[in-house]
Amino acid sequence: MNIRGPLEKDVLRLLREIPGVTAEAMAPTKRRADIVLRAGDVTHVVEVKAQRLTNAGAARQIIDRAQDLPKGTHLLLVARTTTEEARRLLEEKGIGVIDTHGNMRVEFPGLFLWTEGTLPATQDVRKEPPVKLTGKAGVAAQALLREPQRKWQVHDLAKEADISVGLAHRVLVRLERENLLEVEGAGPKRIRQVGNPSALLDLWAEEMRDRGVRRLRAFRLGRDPRAQAKILSRALTEAKIEHAVSGPAGAARLAPFVTAIPVADIWVADTLPLNEVAAAAQAEVVQEGHNILLRQVPGDAPLAFRAKVDDVWTVDPFRLFFDLRQEPKRGREQADQLRKEVIRF
Repeated sequence: MNIRGPLEKDVLRLLREIPGVTAEAMAPTKRRADIVLRAGDVTHVVEVKAQRLTNAGAARQIIDRAQDLPKGTHLLLVARTTTEEARRLLEEKGIGVIDTHGNMRVEFPGLFLWTEGTLPATQDVRKEPPVKLTGKAGVAAQALLREPQRKWQVHDLAKEADISVGLAHRVLVRLERENLLEVEGAGPKRIRQVGNPSALLDLWAEEMRDRGVRRLRAFRLGRDPRAQAKILSRALTEAKIEHAVSGPAGAARLAPFVTAIPVADIWVADTLPLNEVAAAAQAEVVQEGHNILLRQVPGDAPLAFRAKVDDVWTVDPFRLFFDLRQEPKRGREQADQLRKEVIRF
């Protein structure tokens, strides 16, 4: 692929690192962002954006900016590194992507280029972000997502997320560096507000991980799958076991789009062995044919910001969005619908 245009130095340098791409600088024009992209006998005038690392949050910001481009203009992202989720988001919106690790996803009219690259074996870990949005840092991100209009100081976030002031500060610094926060003031009076909640949600969903999860499958006879969650939540509440319903059973309480609830997915506090939790729910532990999935994780992050919905303890909507995305069948579709109907950004 040949790329020719009034390329900025960073763009030109990145392009020349990409296998199979030749790049040539031209004299500047009035529209410095335009390039001419040629592959075979197909030619496109494209606006290019370059950056070093593109994660899901950065991809969402690029998507937002692409909406302001003139009609018929294509956007091509040139990056040193892109994450898989970022490439997926950009591809959905018709934005071309090429990076220096050999990933290329360009689908313009009459032009389709697709290659899968690999990260080099010797990555410099010092280039990794100082804190990822997982574990307690992920709970801090959830707190910000719950109140995107709020103006936060470090100690406010620490208190809301029940984390240390130091971790709250590192999370805010990270998000500020990602251009996801609007900042006022300086020093102890510095105030931050979420500037792009949609991009923050994408970044959090990309980086969030549950580590050390314990699972137990169980069965309890019930005629109505929708009533099962309420019965189980009541039983666990009576046994003084902290818990929160998630997955399709949780989504059904917040929005009507879920029609099938094959399994009641419940997070429980890391205070009792799961077999004792099953006994408290009057459920039988089984290896197959289960209709209840009990899960717990050290630190109880999935229970953060849980709330009663229709008399059922239910995970926070953002946690529900994340859990639905992990479902193998229609999970991402249900998560996207939840985002549209309940989260709304």
